[in-house]
Amino acid sequence: MYKLALALTCLLMPLYAANVHDFDLNTIDGQKMPLSAYKGKVVLLVNTASQCGYTPQYEGLEALYKKYKDKGLVLVGVPANNFGGQEPGTNAEIKTFCSRTYHVTFPMASKVSVAGGDAIPLYKHLSGAAGAPQWNFTKYLVGKDGQVIQKFDSAVEPDAKELSSAIEAALK
Repeated sequence: MYKLALALTCLLMPLYAANVHDFDLNTIDGQKMPLSAYKGKVVLLVNTASQCGYTPQYEGLEALYKKYKDKGLVLVGVPANNFGGQEPGTNAEIKTFCSRTYHVTFPMASKVSVAGGDAIPLYKHLSGAAGAPQWNFTKYLVGKDGQVIQKFDSAVEPDAKELSSAIEAALK
């Protein structure tokens, strides 16, 4: 009976999630990444792709992460192949590309679906809270309490004043 109740809880939790902290991802290396570990921190979730016109944003995202990580920002790259088939690689290939080409040190999740009927529960939640991602490198800013603060579309560069201002306000 206990196992059945636990299984139902796991299945239904995403449907009743109160905030981003109620979800888990896997790291690009396949380890569990509970977003509850980031309670009290500001999180920027970015759906990424290695073969996109916005791919050079990795450089700016790394700079943003380095600038704010000691102040309480966690940036999580979430590779997805939903838009234009621009993330066809395996997790290992994505990890190698990100580290060699852009020297990424921020946490990277395993490749998932972020849009459409097969979107993972986290992205269904984000879409419901702030709108679905329309392309690669959509950025979701999440407050210390796990609530979505704002969505920034792909064209908003990591060094954009509107993004840094929102991050600084959330970190206060």
